[in-house]
Amino acid sequence: MALNHLSLLRPLLCQSLVRQARCPLVATSRIGAAPLFPSTTCSPAACTRLYATKKAKAKAKGQSAKVNINSTLVEDIISLDEVKEDMTAVLKALKDDFTRNLSIRTSPGALDHIVVTTQDGKFPLNQLGQISMKSPQLIMVNMSSFPEATAAATRALKESSMNLNPEVDGTIIKVPVPKVTREHRENLAKLAKQFSNKAKDSLRKVRSNAVAQTKRAKEGNSEDMIRLVEKQIQQMADNIAMDIDKQFEAKTKELLG
Repeated sequence: MALNHLSLLRPLLCQSLVRQARCPLVATSRIGAAPLFPSTTCSPAACTRLYATKKAKAKAKGQSAKVNINSTLVEDIISLDEVKEDMTAVLKALKDDFTRNLSIRTSPGALDHIVVTTQDGKFPLNQLGQISMKSPQLIMVNMSSFPEATAAATRALKESSMNLNPEVDGTIIKVPVPKVTREHRENLAKLAKQFSNKAKDSLRKVRSNAVAQTKRAKEGNSEDMIRLVEKQIQQMADNIAMDIDKQFEAKTKELLG
């Protein structure tokens, strides 16, 4: 009879031992044992998950989500296409400034862009005079078609950023080709920085005007939509600003060698 009782109790005892083996922390806590992590109220796994979550949030905070709004959906707020055109125009103007004013090699075509201010208005030099290369060291500008603009053309050549020292012989302007010195290269690099800063100022004005226009459209539009449009405008400006920096870095490398 006793053997029968033992055979019936054996499964219950085994189950009890298994439960104690699986939950040692619970069993020890009942007899007043010190917790393994006295300074925190969470288990090791929970603490690890919490740390990982905070780390992920911190990483996400430094990375702003990209916005890509369909311009047709916000036409009643602002024309994003026009804003993009205005910002792109700033970048194009910078490229033109680099091409016209920061050329190391002097050639007849390098003088075409020089603007001459006359009593009748402003005109490119190549519309007032015939430019030709007399020799590798000398450029000639024949002003016989507009002799009255000779003085103004000479002044424009001197005031250009090309380090020119023109000489006048009647209606002929002689322009010696300057030697490309290290100092001249460094001066051109400084000028490139000025052009880049000017482009960024223009870009900021475009962005500010676009944001101001967006804010004026708050009535009739949700605050979330207004914020999204503002974020899109800022994102567009940031992209152009990066392109400006790339243009400046490439030009500086070209100038300094």
